[in-house]
Amino acid sequence: MSDYFTYDASELVKHAHMRLTILETAQDVFKAMAMDMVTTITKNNANQERSVFVVPVGPVGHYPIFVELVNQQKLSLKQVWFVNMDEYLDESDAYLPLNHRLSFRSFMEKNVYSMIDPELVMPPSQRLFPNPKDPAALDKKLDELGKIDVCYGGIGITGHVAFNEPEKVSVEEFSMRQTRVLTISPETRTINSVGDLNGAIEAMPKRCVTIGMRQILSAKRVYLACFRDWHRAVVRQAVCGTVSAMFPVTLLQQHPNASITIPASVAEPAYPSLLHE
Repeated sequence: MSDYFTYDASELVKHAHMRLTILETAQDVFKAMAMDMVTTITKNNANQERSVFVVPVGPVGHYPIFVELVNQQKLSLKQVWFVNMDEYLDESDAYLPLNHRLSFRSFMEKNVYSMIDPELVMPPSQRLFPNPKDPAALDKKLDELGKIDVCYGGIGITGHVAFNEPEKVSVEEFSMRQTRVLTISPETRTINSVGDLNGAIEAMPKRCVTIGMRQILSAKRVYLACFRDWHRAVVRQAVCGTVSAMFPVTLLQQHPNASITIPASVAEPAYPSLLHE
């Protein structure tokens, strides 16, 4: 078992192979993420440039803050593209219906787009999701846009970013994975069921469509936020572990501008020791 699981906050920062920011609380983490989005858009608007973000539904705590800031500052999103990184699918590899409680598309509409002043919000054509019937279409659109300013997201229990689950392949091969449909790991379905369905694993979708590692790694910046207690171990492996497709987030150690922001609670050791004193 690796020593990094026992690191305290100072040791974690010292040994991290990726930029790590520790804030006081989870709410501070969400505020920082929302502010980063607003600051990037404001800068691009001033330069008459589009803003292209890959965005998650998990974490989601930054969205109410982002919406409030946009409305308060009268910040135009007319030149902003939101590209959601993934979505659950049903047994036939089609989108979950919009009235399904786990639908990411429904979440974004109800909690983000409909909450922003209609005069400010981006048009529907700039609110993108990967399409399970034509996954390559999203990659083509991103190529047309010419950039991804920031990929925002979290880290899953298996080290996945978006739904890029571990694979027994080389780092080089995994880095080239494109947007695609795939099977969600049992570990991911289990931990997600705890947070979303009170532990009803059997009700969790088994399939998903996800943006690829190639697209994530191509972003100018990758900004990840983690806030749950079980992220203590995940973050330590992310920033201190060996770069491997078996823990996908470790590939970001090789990215020139990737970072993880966490609250002080996640900076505490995953466990001080496995041995009694």
